[in-house]
Amino acid sequence: MRYLWAIAFAASIAAAPLASAQTYPTRPIRMVVPFAPGGGSDISGRILAEVLQQALGQTVVVDNRAGAGSTIGTDIVAKASPDGYTLLLGNISMAFNPALYKSLPYDGLRDFTPVSLVVEQPNILVAHPSLPAKTLGEFITLARSAPGKFTYASAGVGSGTHLAMELLTLSLKIELVHVPYKGTGPSLTALLGNEISVFLSTFASALPHVKAGRLRALGVTSTRRASALPEVPTIAEAGVPGYEYSTWYGVLAPAGTPRAIVEKLNRTTVRLLNSPDTRQKYLAQGMDPIPSTSAEYSARLKSETAKWTKVVRAAKIQPF
Repeated sequence: MRYLWAIAFAASIAAAPLASAQTYPTRPIRMVVPFAPGGGSDISGRILAEVLQQALGQTVVVDNRAGAGSTIGTDIVAKASPDGYTLLLGNISMAFNPALYKSLPYDGLRDFTPVSLVVEQPNILVAHPSLPAKTLGEFITLARSAPGKFTYASAGVGSGTHLAMELLTLSLKIELVHVPYKGTGPSLTALLGNEISVFLSTFASALPHVKAGRLRALGVTSTRRASALPEVPTIAEAGVPGYEYSTWYGVLAPAGTPRAIVEKLNRTTVRLLNSPDTRQKYLAQGMDPIPSTSAEYSARLKSETAKWTKVVRAAKIQPF
């Protein structure tokens, strides 16, 4: 009798996670965005939260926890209960930070279970119209003729715009002077004022200025041309084979979250990202939906971490 009771008890324990996943969610979900309101992470997170709560029947609350290059908000999720009620809207900074910080309070590859990639946003290399170079090829020739004369802005040391430009200068073996600013806005203001030579801007931020002729587009960082500026070549086809940089965003759960819950979140997220309505919401922001499996997201995070660790070391950027 005791033996049968033990078997029944073990079976009930095994069935508990499945039952939990079938009824999930039964209360509001918290989506931590580790950046301040208004940026790409916040925009992509809020769009996803809105459609997820309609699909899941529970409120999805966006919780902005900015600071320390996204590590504060990311750590909150790493240490949260792995029950599916605390999620992270992570981005490419998760691949940068292991090399940029001397120590992190979490392991980006070990302490999270990727759910799905959400969107990516290409960047665009722009110059002031007064720069005597109308194409990327002409700019490369110009930079090689005068090492250290031309400058590039970034949104700060260790930011995506900084590392992506370091990757470009390393690939081309050209010497540009780095001028860090406190964000994309100040960088664009400096470029519009002809204080710097070039800036690798987020697409959405630079596009209005390119359309108005206030800035000149030299190349797009994605692997394919942007539909909004089809005449502008990718940096890869303009003279830097293999070059690629896109700011991507994705949903992750704490490690140990029941597989069934992760799979339910993945199915729902992928279905929503493939829907015309949700796609249009993202495309209007200059973001391309890139739904994925959990395994595909995990593989991308690993490969991107390895890629940008090499860039940080090659550029001799000292960890914070």
